Amino acid sequence: MPGRTFALIVAAGASRRMGGELSKPYVNLTGVPVLRRGIETFLSHPRIDGVRVVIKREDHPRYRRVTEGLTLFPSVMGGQTRQDSVRLGLESLVHRAPARVLIHDAARPLLTHALIDRVISALDSYPAVLPAVPVPDTLKRVEKERVTATLPRDGLFAAQTPQGFDFKAILAAHRHYTDTLFTDDIALAEAAGIAIGVVPGERDNLKLTTPEDFAFMQKIADKAYETRIGFGVDAHPFAPHDSGKPVARRTVALCGVKIPHDQRLQGHSDADAGLHALVDALLGTIGAGDIGRHFPPDDPQWAGADSARFLLHTYQLLKAKGGDIVNIDITVICEKPHIAPYREQMAARVASLLKLAPERVNVKATTTEKMGFLGRGEGLMAQAAVAVRLPLGA
Repeated sequence: MPGRTFALIVAAGASRRMGGELSKPYVNLTGVPVLRRGIETFLSHPRIDGVRVVIKREDHPRYRRVTEGLTLFPSVMGGQTRQDSVRLGLESLVHRAPARVLIHDAARPLLTHALIDRVISALDSYPAVLPAVPVPDTLKRVEKERVTATLPRDGLFAAQTPQGFDFKAILAAHRHYTDTLFTDDIALAEAAGIAIGVVPGERDNLKLTTPEDFAFMQKIADKAYETRIGFGVDAHPFAPHDSGKPVARRTVALCGVKIPHDQRLQGHSDADAGLHALVDALLGTIGAGDIGRHFPPDDPQWAGADSARFLLHTYQLLKAKGGDIVNIDITVICEKPHIAPYREQMAARVASLLKLAPERVNVKATTTEKMGFLGRGEGLMAQAAVAVRLPLGA
């Protein structure tokens, strides 16, 4: 498919100035690894068609844990220098024939969709695009702890990433300059004579280099987000299966898993009460009404529909607002079928649909001790609670 835009995230640096045992990309920033933050921002952007990460070989086990549940191109092992790592990443994308590539440092985890939009849009006019912010401070040249000169700051900008490029142009430049080191890809493009456009960067798009940077970034991340809680409930009655239906196919759908049962759940779609409750809980966190508003039960297109479609639609609504799911807790209330043998499978299915680490999803079951319609086995109910992190003002 022509015209595709890929993101190449570079996470193969040594992180010497951070100290500690972990490389910068794997440090938790307000509970989410630095690398995962950047990846999720790119993955949730509608104009990014794929993401590849360049990593250190020794970080591969850690990388797999941090990116669990995310849909990414296979990682690529980096080289001796950042420039080598970028070139190797670009070479790995050649067979996918992208039109554009955004090259981003994993150490800048607070980039936004708006910044990505500006870079991609400017690539319609320039073969290379730099996001940058004006230098606000007076600059001094210092030698041996003494000020030797004051430098004019007019026209000076601090370079940021993601830097955007015409894919063929930046690949050719990297192939040509294998013996010359540059500070970033824009500097390399400049040497190659590639025209460079500039778009506004963002003050909060800081680069994590030292422990002091991390402490400051933590404050920004905390202030920029809020946690919201959503709650959903759904219930469906049991009804007899079609008498001609084979016994092996007599199941109920719960949290995306088919569970054998001698009755079916009655509903317009597949009547998956677990996913329906979760959809309502997620919609609640973004103030988007309820499941019936988005998927009316009298609309024939949803007859017998897989409720995973409802969940994925709702997840996209959340991601469009820049939201991230913190954790999910689902409770199924029924006498039968027995849920315990399927709980892990149900939690894994939900985690897979929402690209979450398995430990962020919990499924449990209880009964009403034979009381009420649930106790009489006339149906089942599910409740879902979810916590999400959203940018302030979303």
